[in-house]
Amino acid sequence: MDQIRVTLPDGKVHEVPRGTTPAEIARKIGPRLAEAALVARITTSAATPSSGAAPQTATGVVEEPEAGDLIDLRLPLEQDVHLQLLTEKNPEALYVFRHSAAHLLAAAVMDLYPGVKLGIGPPVDNGFFYEFLREEPFTPDDLEKIEKKMHQLAEQDLPNERKLLPKAEALELYKKSGQPFKCELIEEKAQEPMVSFYTTGKFIDFCRGPHIPSTKRITAFKLMSVAGAYWKGQEGNAQLQRIYAACFFNQKDLDDYLHRLEEAKRRDHRKLGPELDFFSIQEEAGPGLIFWHAKGGLVRKIIEDWLRDELLKRGYDLVFTPHIMRLDLWKTSGHTNFYRENMFGVVEVEKAEYQLKPMNCPGHILIFKNKLKSYRDLPVRLAELGTVYRYERSGVLHGLLRVRGFTQDDAHIFCTPQQIEAEVEACVDFAFAVMKNFGFDKFEVELSDWDSAHPENYAGKPEDWQRATAALADTMKRMNIPFKKMEGEAAFYGPKIDVKLIDAIGRPWQLTTVQFDFNLPARFGLEYVGEDGARHQPLMVHRALLGSVERFFGILIEHYAGAFPVWLAPVQVEVCPVSEKIADYAKHVAETLKHHGLRVHLDDRNEKLPAKIRDAQLQKIPYMLVVGPKESEAGTVSVRHRSKGDLGPRPLAEFVAALQNEAETRSLQ
Repeated sequence: MDQIRVTLPDGKVHEVPRGTTPAEIARKIGPRLAEAALVARITTSAATPSSGAAPQTATGVVEEPEAGDLIDLRLPLEQDVHLQLLTEKNPEALYVFRHSAAHLLAAAVMDLYPGVKLGIGPPVDNGFFYEFLREEPFTPDDLEKIEKKMHQLAEQDLPNERKLLPKAEALELYKKSGQPFKCELIEEKAQEPMVSFYTTGKFIDFCRGPHIPSTKRITAFKLMSVAGAYWKGQEGNAQLQRIYAACFFNQKDLDDYLHRLEEAKRRDHRKLGPELDFFSIQEEAGPGLIFWHAKGGLVRKIIEDWLRDELLKRGYDLVFTPHIMRLDLWKTSGHTNFYRENMFGVVEVEKAEYQLKPMNCPGHILIFKNKLKSYRDLPVRLAELGTVYRYERSGVLHGLLRVRGFTQDDAHIFCTPQQIEAEVEACVDFAFAVMKNFGFDKFEVELSDWDSAHPENYAGKPEDWQRATAALADTMKRMNIPFKKMEGEAAFYGPKIDVKLIDAIGRPWQLTTVQFDFNLPARFGLEYVGEDGARHQPLMVHRALLGSVERFFGILIEHYAGAFPVWLAPVQVEVCPVSEKIADYAKHVAETLKHHGLRVHLDDRNEKLPAKIRDAQLQKIPYMLVVGPKESEAGTVSVRHRSKGDLGPRPLAEFVAALQNEAETRSLQ
């Protein structure tokens, strides 16, 4: 029998008969690996007739695997390969695991509701979904039944087996069973001669795979919700019901995920913001437009004051630009070509066309261009807390995080080629200072490049993109900052660095963006006089640290669950007199705190003390000062902290000094 060479990651080579499967090799290595293996990765320079594929694929086109393909453990190996057996330790194996769990969901639904029409069922972050067409909506009781059936099927240890059918036979199979969406997929995706299917018990699905060997490992899952979804995501198509599920290798990971979801729900800024009287979204005014209330406005002022002070310290000039400008300006910038769908409609003024600004950059360019600069003037750093307007579809609006009108902490830096890397480094350093100041100590960094396969979506020449991307990458390497390169995620005018902060419950949030731009300086004909007396085109960097004030405020609310540290809290102290008899001393305490620059509220309602403390706790005020006859006589206050509880009596002056220090040092405790 012909032999093939199978090379493992540790370099060991196994000579095995042609047609040996990865599962057989795993058993040869040892029973523990054979039990743990879920899927295999092969690397080979020559193609083999198989169904290897990227795990996110949900169609059944039969293609030859390329280098690095994932394949079933039962797939026969027909030539020399490098083989990696993936277990729970490999993230890609979890993706395949979830894909198999999606098939288990569909198998359970078809068992319980035989007339249902099948859509697609891919894995997604934290789980999977499957789409179904059913006249009756799935109810919570239905989800409970389906989940129970899934566990029953999983316990049967049903194999996930691959089958090949001719395209015509595959179409006939689905026509007979009344599955129009599967027929449509086969017509669109499948090519002769054969089409790939997977069976899970009685259930059969048009699918390229790969899948884990059987259902027995699929135990840690939970059906979460049902949502409407147009077939193929296109309005006008049939509307299906999409069942979402969470899924992990083990129950502990699932429980941890569900706990994080509950914690995220508790911290949701859309709930806390109105409860704490920070902001509202008024239906009369329209969706996606934020009304800052007094408390939220005060926090915003604190954030912006700190940021403006830092900008001045770091050599920025503060500018302001109009909210509306001539449409021709946006034609010159290229936004009407590359960003039109995110811009509001044109406004006609005296027969001229104007545009609400979606970006601040053209305004800053006009300020720079207003007077010819020398190389000695560079870099020029223009910063603005500028309000912009973008047309976001109603379906994606999300509290403060996705809105139609928002204020960017925007800056644009105009510099020489020799200055570019130092300016990018200073921007990244500034970003880390912002995160540290507001209580974030973990982050992720991404470097977004263009998609070279689709240059029509971008401005600039290939050599410009290569040079700019290299400059950003070199800066990250020099600063010893790990980063992940993201192909096709750049803005249309240049590559960018994105810094994502990690919040208190481990969620990443997009924050800082540092974007290289070689497009706008050329479009606007920007120049400076160089050391040689000739005119040169400056380089340009777009920089936003908070991203937008609205989004950053939403992130802060969720990070702190609304309980801001003293320096950020809109009300730092609540004075709670035990009765009206002590009103004069309570007013004295409140006035003393105000005199020392502290934000205080006096609760002089005719309410009992427990009610006053409860309400202050609900408003997440850091400190409550209880004052009664004893405190009035001694000149003290009884201090209560929102999380530490009763801290005992303290002289008023001592408490004021301690609170001032806590606020001035911007303590995060």
